Amino acid sequence: MIKILSIFIIGILTSYSTFGKSVEDKSQFEFSLDTLKLYDQSRQREIPIAIYKPTSKVSGNQKIVIFSHGYGQNKGGDYLAYSYLTEFLATKGFFVVSIQHELATDSLLPLTGNPQIVRRPFWERGADNILCVINELKRTNPDLDFKHITLIGHSNGGDMTALFPQKYPNIVEKIITLDNRRMALPKSKKVKVYTLRSSDQPADEGVLPTETETKKYRIKIVRLANTTHNEMDDNANEKQRKEIQEYILTFIND
Repeated sequence: MIKILSIFIIGILTSYSTFGKSVEDKSQFEFSLDTLKLYDQSRQREIPIAIYKPTSKVSGNQKIVIFSHGYGQNKGGDYLAYSYLTEFLATKGFFVVSIQHELATDSLLPLTGNPQIVRRPFWERGADNILCVINELKRTNPDLDFKHITLIGHSNGGDMTALFPQKYPNIVEKIITLDNRRMALPKSKKVKVYTLRSSDQPADEGVLPTETETKKYRIKIVRLANTTHNEMDDNANEKQRKEIQEYILTFIND
């Protein structure tokens, strides 16, 4: 049973407008960026988030994208480190929320032991953060399209993204992982699964579905021949960014 998390906003950190234009597309929106903190009372945990959204009205129900960053060793600010993607999606009319999953007071991610065991609590916490954000959006933005939520996550954030529909089924429509390597992708016809794979980092055994499972559950796996694992955030060059943007947009609109 899904637990309802009690949360409230404890403070707006920054609020400002950013205007972005991606090339070769005239049908795009100007967007704003707000950063703020939520507080989950049930876990006594702060959850910093960044909201990227169009500044003008979007026709129809506005779809939601929730982004989870890769491991940043608790340095903070990683939820802003994928601006080429979060800003791009906002210009396409999506309501985008990027979550800062790591706090300075958190334990560091274990680097020894079986990752699927020792890192599972971190993914569980990330899944709870995502649920917390969705519940808060339902309270503050009830007109959003909650029937079409897409989760996107890179690396460790991709593992959280892969876990979420398995821990909390029937909430999100799609998940897109950017080179998650540890948590097995869900095998279910109730959620659409897409994954972009790097050119240099293999996934652990059992993370990716077999060819038979890929066909059965219609999972889409795309290998990026010219993009490494660490080039999927804002370190990506212009060509890599455009390729990832195009795939992500195609997946969301699929």
